[in-house]
Amino acid sequence: MITLYDADRCPYCARVRIALAEKGIEYETVEIDLDDRPRWIYEKNPLGRVPILEEDTFVLAESAVIDEYLEERYPDPPLWPADPADRALGRMLVFRFDELSKPYYALRRGEDGARERLDAALGTLDAVLQEQLFAYVPWILRARDRMDVDLERFPALSEWVGRLEQRPSVAAELDVVASL
Repeated sequence: MITLYDADRCPYCARVRIALAEKGIEYETVEIDLDDRPRWIYEKNPLGRVPILEEDTFVLAESAVIDEYLEERYPDPPLWPADPADRALGRMLVFRFDELSKPYYALRRGEDGARERLDAALGTLDAVLQEQLFAYVPWILRARDRMDVDLERFPALSEWVGRLEQRPSVAAELDVVASL
């Protein structure tokens, strides 16, 4: 059985929850209070961050790495396109994730100019989205639903989110975001 050390408000955890749901993998959740992290969490991840995936004695941290592990360990259904070039382009977007996360967190902190930087990052993403690239959706949902970011200004992005919202994995995450 897989155990996911999780925090509802954490978009990195949402990235893993969505991958697990898309693959139909059952798992147990251990909810971690990010404001009062238990000491033992540092034994599982020296940085004390979630998500952490534990399967038997195997322990893995970092959401992008966990998703790669899940893709390789549980290949069906695949979350990446079959074409190697398309997979490489998708992985490049995950690798360049800071281009979205830095302005996202700057906006959450209320930094001057953060909304414009996030809008620029969303505009770039709007131009390159792929149907099955779930890695960004937790931040986009939170930006839209919790920080009043207008996605209508990014037609491809808005359409992409609308399509993803129809998937049970993303619909479940919408419920989590609404409860925050």
